[in-house]
Formats: sequence, structure tokens, C-alpha cells
Amino acid sequence: MPDIGWMELLVIGIVALIVVGPKDLPMMFRKVGQFTGRIRAMAKDFQRAMDEAADESGMTELNRDLRKAASYASSPRKAGMNAFKDAFGDDLDLELDPDKYPEGSQSRKLAEEKAAAAKARKDEAEALRQAKIDKTIADKTAAAKAAVKAPADAPAKAPVAEAGPEAAQDPAAAPARNGTTQS
Repeated sequence: MPDIGWMELLVIGIVALIVVGPKDLPMMFRKVGQFTGRIRAMAKDFQRAMDEAADESGMTELNRDLRKAASYASSPRKAGMNAFKDAFGDDLDLELDPDKYPEGSQSRKLAEEKAAAAKARKDEAEALRQAKIDKTIADKTAAAKAAVKAPADAPAKAPVAEAGPEAAQDPAAAPARNGTTQS
């Protein structure tokens, strides 16, 4: 849609006043308003028909599924947590308090079972996390030890032949070692 400012509208109004005349100007504006209203109604009807056709053909479900897949691709952590919650249930973060229920009731028994299961899941997840941290630390320690040990195991380099006793005292007099051969 064109970007029309107040100055452009003023110029259009003055031209319309001159061309149409002051007597017929309100009737022309009314007709223009009715015409734009019909155009908007037709556009809304067309949009509604396209939405109905998309619903009938299954495009709405496909669009929803694609958006869901795109959200998983953009946030793998969120996708993993959603899959975890689907597998273990949504009550992962709930702290069940069996003391809220009367002693010996079925509700208390269920709450105790769920609390024990939640604690076991939490302990298992913590153990896995700690094992991962320990493995990372062990890998880094082994890599650091290998890096320290590597220079000690490297063979000693052969001494470079000197040009003479003067070369040992004056480094500027030594020939440049830039990897090229001189003939």
C-alpha cells in the first residue's frame, strides 16, 4: 500500500474539490467509502473461503505440525524436555506431600508412591549428571597429562651446525632461516 502522508491527502482533497465541485464532493466521498467497504468485504470473504479450503484439505494440521517441528529444530533442549515430560509425565516438578492426606488413606498411599518415584527419578537424573561431569573432568585431566607428557617423550632435536664461533656470538650474522634454499 502506498505511503500517503497528510500533505498528499491535502493535495488530493484540493484537486477533488476543484474537479468535482463543493456541491458533489460529499456524495463522491460517500461513494468512495462504500466502494472501499465492498472491496474489504470481498477480501474478507475470499480469506474466509481460503481458510475453509485449507481446513478441508488438511493444510491447517500440516501447518501446525510443521510449526511444531520448526520449534523443535530451533530449540532442541525444549524438544528434549517435552519428550522427557511425555515419557515420564508432567508432574516432574511437583513436590508431593503425603502429610496432607489422612493416615492410612488411599490418597496418602498414592502420594507416598509418587513421591518415592519422583525422588528416585531425581536421584537417577542427578547421578547421570554427576557421571557426565566426572567423565568430562577425567577426559580433561587425561588430556592435560598427555600434553605435559608429550614434550618429554619427544626426541631431542639435532643441534644445528653453526657457521663458526662468530655466529654464536652475533645472531644478526647468522644466515636467515626462512625455509628457502639458497644456491
